[in-house]
Amino acid sequence: MKKINIKILGALLLIFLAGACDDDFQEINKNPNSPEDVPPSLLLPTIIKNPVNESAGLAWGYGNVVMQYTGKIQFTNEDRYNWGPQGDPYNTFFTALRDVNNILQITEESGENNYRGVALVMKSWMYHVMTDAYGDVPYSEALQAKDGVSLPAFDPQSDVYTGILADLQKANELLGTSGEALEGDILYEGDVNKWKKFANSLRLRILMRLSDRVDPSSAMQAILNDPATPVFESNEDQASLTYLLDAPNQQPLYTTRSGSFDEYRLSENMEAKLKALNDPRLYVYAQPTTASEAGLVGAPDDYEGVPNGLPDEEALQYSPSGDPEKGGSNFISRVGLMFSCRACDELSSPIAAETVIMSYAELQFILAEARERGFISTGAAEDYYMEGISSTFDYYESRLQAGGFTELAAVVQPEAGYFAQADVAYTGTQEEKLQKIGTQKWIALFFNGMEAWFDWRRTGYPEITPGPGAVINTVPVRFQYPSDAQALNAEAYEAAIKRQGADLITTRVWWDVD
Repeated sequence: MKKINIKILGALLLIFLAGACDDDFQEINKNPNSPEDVPPSLLLPTIIKNPVNESAGLAWGYGNVVMQYTGKIQFTNEDRYNWGPQGDPYNTFFTALRDVNNILQITEESGENNYRGVALVMKSWMYHVMTDAYGDVPYSEALQAKDGVSLPAFDPQSDVYTGILADLQKANELLGTSGEALEGDILYEGDVNKWKKFANSLRLRILMRLSDRVDPSSAMQAILNDPATPVFESNEDQASLTYLLDAPNQQPLYTTRSGSFDEYRLSENMEAKLKALNDPRLYVYAQPTTASEAGLVGAPDDYEGVPNGLPDEEALQYSPSGDPEKGGSNFISRVGLMFSCRACDELSSPIAAETVIMSYAELQFILAEARERGFISTGAAEDYYMEGISSTFDYYESRLQAGGFTELAAVVQPEAGYFAQADVAYTGTQEEKLQKIGTQKWIALFFNGMEAWFDWRRTGYPEITPGPGAVINTVPVRFQYPSDAQALNAEAYEAAIKRQGADLITTRVWWDVD
């Protein structure tokens, strides 16, 4: 009997303890270092930093090469268009967009419209880059796995752009309508008005992108007419991420592994354009060859490029002079010190270069083209064009000074006759003027992510010719979808390529009218 009572007592005690534990089980098991509710201020740096850094990486690996700012002297697959399925920006951007979605959900309840507006701008920029890279992408059903949509449909590019333009307009309307400070804003340091300017300048870029499909006139002019839709007014307004000397916001291209950066060199095409114009941006975009022993600043002949699209062996042994004894890396210019990695050059700066998302100069060239083509009636095309050129020189002078390159900063401004020479002066037929706008815009878009490639596909300026080792005889016009998108979302993928065309780098996207 005594033993039975002890067993009953033990059982009752266990039941009591279990009940007591249940009362605060969830409280006890919450990890204070891993909060379930994250404020927008903690998410904001990530949705800026990660996709912007991805854009910088894409500029190095593809954008600069396909637009022949740089050429490769080793491992030349990118230069020869030997491209396969491309995982980024697709994967990196969709990862960041999950946090964008979290901010949008949080702010819908909290009323923090400034954070909500910034999230919409970043969402719009990322989707615009992705759709220009791939074409149709998951949009209306994307990021809804919590709601059971794990295999989202790919939306037609026209629908994606309709959504992007609506989101940018909404962002402009939201920004400044609530009082919270934008903590964690590593792009604009909490300046809400600059976010508005970015949103509206990006709208103008997109409207121009679609101009061969949709007349942008009324929408463009409406933005310029309305004081409530401000745009970039100077280099100080442009969207460019400035880096710190060290983590957490360190330049992503600085690495202890030099090989993959040092194989990118000045392109012969860019070299020829800059030298023909006596353009001092040559000293920004490239360094004198090692063989020239010229120091930081050399004579124009001390800068040599490599032709794009050479097979590996020819690229590695290329001789600008034609003398086989003067071939190889010592005779070809590295990328300029402002952009070079520390492992490649001990004189390089970790803070001189910014990652530019959209520049003030680009906006000026957009407005110049819009005015020349009659899309807008505001301002003069020549004024916009000249401002676009001069602002790039001013920008590089300021960034070279920031990086401590005073000797380079002293030579970056052009001579007085630069703007009057025949290939720069705003003269000629409309086609000749558009060609000048396109060429100067191309020069100014150096290292601006993939934007030069996207814009070239629309304008055709300047002429880009595939190299002798290219695996196709035309410049690529899109990325192939990532392998995991093909395999894991096969039905939606097949529907997209049936509508858009074969998943090839030669298939044009919707706005890219031949």
